Amino acid sequence: MRGWKQVQQAGKALYKEQERLRRDSTVWTLVQGVLAPVQFVVFLVSLGLILRYLSTGHGLEAAQISVIIKTLTLYAIMITGAIWEKVVFGRYLFAPAFFWEDVFSMLVLALHTAYLAAYWGGLLAPGALM
Repeated sequence: MRGWKQVQQAGKALYKEQERLRRDSTVWTLVQGVLAPVQFVVFLVSLGLILRYLSTGHGLEAAQISVIIKTLTLYAIMITGAIWEKVVFGRYLFAPAFFWEDVFSMLVLALHTAYLAAYWGGLLAPGALM
């Protein structure tokens, strides 16, 4: 019976009824829906530019600019996502339904922020930054 209880918990709805209604009625859901694919495209372009630089040694400036744009995009989606979580779940971050997503998003933001500090502070050579 223990296994059945775990299956029931695993099938638990992501949203309670009131949370779903708030999710469906807030403009922040649309904002997240627009920013998510934009963020993914920015990531793919940046990845391509970084790989190009690493494999050819050409395009350093484009790769660096792409990381800056990617970081700004990450901040935009994180800030608007925090607002969305507040509206839907009543807390800015780490709502149970999105706890691990928020944890890893914070880690990614910390790493990108460290990149910006190293870039603007001249702390690492270009190859090390990439």
